[in-house]
Amino acid sequence: LWRFGYSARLLKTNHFRTAASNTSFPPVWTLLAQYSGRIPGLFVVVKKSSFFTMPETVEDKANLELYLPHPEVRGMTLLNREAFKRTVVVPVLKVKKEIVNTLLKSLKHTVLQRPGLKRVVEDPEDEDSRLVILDPHKIPEFSLGESEQEVLKQLNVCPEVSKYNLELTYKNFKSEEILRAVLPEGQEVTSGFSRVGHIAHLNLRDHQLPYRHLIGQVIIDKNPGITCVVNKTNIIDSTYRNFQMEVLAGESKLVTKVKENNIVYELDFSKVYWNPRLSTEHSRIIELLKPGDVLFDVFAGIGPFAIPAAKKKCHVFANDLNPESYNWLLHNCKLNKVDNKIKAFNMDGRDFLLGPVKEKLSKELPLLKEQKTSFHIVMNLPALAIEFLDVFRHLLVGEPCSTAGLPTVHCYGFSKHDDPAKDVQERAEASLGTSLDGRCSTYLVRNVAPNKEMLCISFQIPADVLYKRPCPDEEKPASKRLCTSKDFSEEKLKS
Repeated sequence: LWRFGYSARLLKTNHFRTAASNTSFPPVWTLLAQYSGRIPGLFVVVKKSSFFTMPETVEDKANLELYLPHPEVRGMTLLNREAFKRTVVVPVLKVKKEIVNTLLKSLKHTVLQRPGLKRVVEDPEDEDSRLVILDPHKIPEFSLGESEQEVLKQLNVCPEVSKYNLELTYKNFKSEEILRAVLPEGQEVTSGFSRVGHIAHLNLRDHQLPYRHLIGQVIIDKNPGITCVVNKTNIIDSTYRNFQMEVLAGESKLVTKVKENNIVYELDFSKVYWNPRLSTEHSRIIELLKPGDVLFDVFAGIGPFAIPAAKKKCHVFANDLNPESYNWLLHNCKLNKVDNKIKAFNMDGRDFLLGPVKEKLSKELPLLKEQKTSFHIVMNLPALAIEFLDVFRHLLVGEPCSTAGLPTVHCYGFSKHDDPAKDVQERAEASLGTSLDGRCSTYLVRNVAPNKEMLCISFQIPADVLYKRPCPDEEKPASKRLCTSKDFSEEKLKS
């Protein structure tokens, strides 16, 4: 028996390795499944969702046919809700109203579970009775199985199943079902969106554009709290990281309020950059900080890194080139009562690094005798941030009191490479002019598009990159002559 069980495990492993897309079981696999309950120690587990892509079942097709809107809506570009009405025939049981709740609990896997549809309706012929709607896929022939009949017998309910004309309207269909019925057959349906306060943000494809206003209205109808739907009309390639957009449906109010990680932000979505998909990344970086740390946010936007860091009692320097982002950053600092803990700047990122960042590090690092304070530099401009890393080459003069206190950089970048982590590291090394092997970590933030990843590379700036050290020279005071890190290394080797 042990050998038989061992063979089963081997068979399972090898089969799933080589035939993950196969949708049928080999005969011996079926045989093992039949005996799995009778042989001690032999457990055969089939996980359809993990290993197989199962073909569409008859039940799935019936479900689609039952809940499809009226076929005449195909090609509609101006929403007409009345056109979605449809009547379908469903099975029902006639039940005395006093035992309806008991019956629903006893037949909970058989009654209709469709969200938005009533499971119990009035009986037009008998006010003391109710009609309980059954799931037509569980009762395909309008006749109950033995187990259901046994339940009805115990409740003294007639097992006769009747037919009932159920009217479906626009409000009974899901947004995806509506759009699938309207758009040409076989074309991709978009029902997903990014939510920014009361605004739904779409990225529609070309074939969906003729239906864009209908799509926008459907999203408003089916998502409580959404009152405006916009579609991006160009890529984010502007200096200020915003994009043009078209209002598809609803009010043209683009100033909104969002809540992320228990912090409230207000913004004009048409003028500043905001991505709700970065919430987890914002909190990940904040968790690395300790009270008293210093954070330099080079491309701060409206403050999703800066404000929670200030809430954590860090000293924050936040900068953004976009005047609108800068103004909303100041507004959100006041809104969250951290305006006295954040120094805000409206500068180019390179100038910010060469100015306030350099000044602060020059002043603080020589005084850092123990690692009580950590310095973090966040550079969240994925399209360009890596190109800014060359600013750190010999940014400071002198020598660090402690290499442990060197600033940690969290730099974001996009990659379409087969090995995104390697690609981002190599590009960062090229900007810094040094190797980061064993001195950095890369984190996959999110998939932006097919074959395009957003990553964060984190590393402490190497001392020989950050510092331009004084050269030892007997003839001249150290303050009169400076040398490169390469010269310093050669002198150190000679000594």
